[in-house]
Amino acid sequence: MAKILICDKMDESTVQKIQERWGADVKIGQSPEELAQNIEPYEAVIVRSATKVREPAIDAGKNLRVIIRGGVGIDNIDHEYARGKGIDVRNTPSASSDSVAEIALAHMFALSRNLHKSNVTMRKGEWLKKQYKGTELAGKTLGIVGIGRIGQSLAKKANALGMNVIAFDKFVEDSPLDFVKMVSLDDLLAQSDYVSLHIPSSPEGYVIGAAELAKMKNGAYLINAARGGVVDEKALLEALDSGKIAGAGIDVWEKEPTENTELASHENVCCTPHLGASTAEAQKRVGAEVVSVLAEYFD
Repeated sequence: MAKILICDKMDESTVQKIQERWGADVKIGQSPEELAQNIEPYEAVIVRSATKVREPAIDAGKNLRVIIRGGVGIDNIDHEYARGKGIDVRNTPSASSDSVAEIALAHMFALSRNLHKSNVTMRKGEWLKKQYKGTELAGKTLGIVGIGRIGQSLAKKANALGMNVIAFDKFVEDSPLDFVKMVSLDDLLAQSDYVSLHIPSSPEGYVIGAAELAKMKNGAYLINAARGGVVDEKALLEALDSGKIAGAGIDVWEKEPTENTELASHENVCCTPHLGASTAEAQKRVGAEVVSVLAEYFD
């Protein structure tokens, strides 16, 4: 039997399949220090976003062959350090693309039609119909920063709604979709009614800070379902307070769980607690990809 450690909650049928096929221990909620103490016997470690696999745990993983991230981003793993020690780091890049694209679109709908506000005021017994005049998505320009799998999925959905879609990606010159025009980041910020981010966090710092927010069209909306740390939350709050930005849809935060109650409670913010990949369909696909990776090593 293989020595496999599952560190975060996963689709139950996937956990059962792994345990029946190879055997696995499930230890959820470990701190980085606890993981470093427990990791030595294991050949494979499976995490989602909650568990952090840092250098001390990697050093302690004397038998580690592979670290598998059930999801896209691997910033919760010191992946370069792990690979430098001969440990493979894998993810499940395509499993949650549609789910994340859908939550970005959901934030766009909510902000445009004041769903985030009216859902709260209606529960208070308030009928504020005249105050909540919205706007349609059709005919508006969506700027997608990062035109990978998730960005392309969102682009297709937006195109079907009649939106004009432009994109910027520092790694992509030619558009992967014939209806998406590639532009510079500055042009995207200036032209877009909605800016949606689908990029990893950068070691160089914020991708969207005060300077970038200032370049956005007055009254535009910003959607972040990418990674916390991509957007400067302090600068975003200032842009919301000034009215420069009409609203923001935020699924990911600089610190999770977020302690930025001022931003989360802002009347022009639609917020969710990192739910992008949290659909039954995505989790089953994540599980299937994790099983496929394990099969490469242990079958």
